[in-house]
Amino acid sequence: MPYTLGVDVGGTFTDIFLVNEDDGRIFTAKVPSTPDDSSIGVLHGIERVCETSGIAPSDIAHVMHGTTVATNTVLTGTGALVGLVTTQGFRQVLQIARSYVPGGLGGWVIYNKSEPMAPLELTVEANERIAADGAVVRELDEAALVEQLEFLRARGIEALTVCLINSFANRTHEDRVRAIAAEVMPDIPVSLSVDVIPEMQEYERAVTTVANSYVRPRVQSYIENLTRELRARMDDVKLHVLRSDGGLASSLSAAEYPVNLLMSGPAGGVAGAVWIAQQAGYRNLLTLDMGGTSTDVALVQNGEAQIRRETTVGDVTVRASSVDVRTVGAGGGSIAHVPELTGALRVGPQSAGAEPGPAAYGKGGEEPTVTDANVVLGYLPSSALLGGDMQLDGAAAAKAVQKVADALGLDLETAAAGIIDIVNENMFGALRLVSIEQGYDPRDFALIAFGGAGPLHANALGRLMGSWPVIIPPGPGILCASGDATTRVRDEASRTFIRRFSDTTAAEIIEILDGLAETAASALDAENVPRADQSVTFQVDLRYHGQGLQLTVNADTEALRTRGLDSIGDEFDDIHRQLFTFALDVDKEVVNLRAVVQGKATLVNAERLPAGGADAAAAILSTQSVYMDGARHDANIYDRGKLTAGNEIDGPAIVTEMDSTSVILTGYRGVIDDFGNIIINPLTNA
Repeated sequence: MPYTLGVDVGGTFTDIFLVNEDDGRIFTAKVPSTPDDSSIGVLHGIERVCETSGIAPSDIAHVMHGTTVATNTVLTGTGALVGLVTTQGFRQVLQIARSYVPGGLGGWVIYNKSEPMAPLELTVEANERIAADGAVVRELDEAALVEQLEFLRARGIEALTVCLINSFANRTHEDRVRAIAAEVMPDIPVSLSVDVIPEMQEYERAVTTVANSYVRPRVQSYIENLTRELRARMDDVKLHVLRSDGGLASSLSAAEYPVNLLMSGPAGGVAGAVWIAQQAGYRNLLTLDMGGTSTDVALVQNGEAQIRRETTVGDVTVRASSVDVRTVGAGGGSIAHVPELTGALRVGPQSAGAEPGPAAYGKGGEEPTVTDANVVLGYLPSSALLGGDMQLDGAAAAKAVQKVADALGLDLETAAAGIIDIVNENMFGALRLVSIEQGYDPRDFALIAFGGAGPLHANALGRLMGSWPVIIPPGPGILCASGDATTRVRDEASRTFIRRFSDTTAAEIIEILDGLAETAASALDAENVPRADQSVTFQVDLRYHGQGLQLTVNADTEALRTRGLDSIGDEFDDIHRQLFTFALDVDKEVVNLRAVVQGKATLVNAERLPAGGADAAAAILSTQSVYMDGARHDANIYDRGKLTAGNEIDGPAIVTEMDSTSVILTGYRGVIDDFGNIIINPLTNA
């Protein structure tokens, strides 16, 4: 019987989620990550889950993989040496950019602009010109281009980007540059802007395509190596990689267009959260994915994650669809420190990582971390096993946190509580970014927490946000991997189409959207996804005429036929009001059209728990003293594997399982639903 396997590689742990495609049965595993070569951790995890499930690796037919290789390449500045070919007169396109300085009004004082990923000295100009309507103004000078490419080859470039002005309207010249480059430098990968992002705005096209070239050699090497190792163990296994927008790309597409993978890792967690929440009956969610290194947050409305047309990693922003995930350097491994200059406690973004990790891991770590603070407070009992087999060292944790206590002149417990409060505030700020600052009231959303460390802090974040209930799914530490396994193959096609509403018709837009849908569907055909299993959605980028800002709205072809352009215009006004509190009574303008085609999701059966009463005493392991809300309390420690549906757990309480530990605060109650989720709400007298 065939199996599908989801893999998520985090900064500290690699999570495995194995699904039987016939009956939906689930098996999981968790192993330490291997930062030097993440494929090693992936293979170790596969070996582990095969051992525990009793299946042979050859039974695995599909591997769905969320990866941070592209992300880390950008963050660490270890990408390829990129050459850029642009149109004559536009050599400084990356240097001029959009003249934007982050950090508010005074940001320019401290802002150090990073060097573009394609340096100016490796940027050459092609003697050619395409008009905005696609007409050839000046033919490509091929002889001069050969000289320019020879110059780049001699400089040792490792990847080539081609981004010509207005090529989105006519790709002829970009195609010809690639053909000539294949002769001059046959071993160098070439990325064309018309393939990566065939849309207007020359800077956005250029920086996105350059980013694609920058990460391409490393991502391509990683995928090829992983594919080879997987096939050595699993015969004809198919490898798909999670895209930033939550869909799956084939290994070939992922290697060729890795700019679409920059938010691959976080997108898996959101997909898994949506699947879990649907079982629990919740469609409006704030997601909190706290791992060992960072925390990712996102907003889900009506069962759909918010998608944005830009992806930001570090100070690099590219035009690529991604789940609207915000990341902060707050994780279980985040290091607490007290700078001598300020004498104020800070937590993160520096992390102890997987090696040596927090002091509590017993691997030689000495710096105080969030995990160590949780151990000191009693939230991580000494009996907890991280990853299923890693024993905690309470004495080492206390010794590490004592450094902070001494620096602040506080007792050990107060210092540990301060570490937790600060890291919670850091995550609170990120949750505000995706909710309040986008026009949403967090009180209208449930908070679902996962990742290895998320359930430890979930109750406190729910209290800060006013978001109830707080949902802690079973196996929260491997939820990202479950998202990888349960998502769908996805592809999209787009086109720039600048028309005022008064200059176009719904019928014209429908015709273009249908053509884009066919293009995207053809990509899924190549993946052997039957047309009967494919579904299509449409998006339109709109703006008020004369406005620079554009917003993306969903389009329905049937609504376009019956209501005309008002069907997308009214939605645009609603979104504009939500974000900016007003709408304008002026003509609207179409900018881009897009079709998104998805395959069928993998069958996964959410396991139902046997029914039980409110009394959860049968699951109590022991009682332990915890430091909570400024005082010591006795808290019951529960074995999550022994809880049944309907069990009620009043705080203070600790719930332990293989891959995570959940904390229920004083004044709150956790109820176990039919699917094993812990549903936390305030008590009426809280």
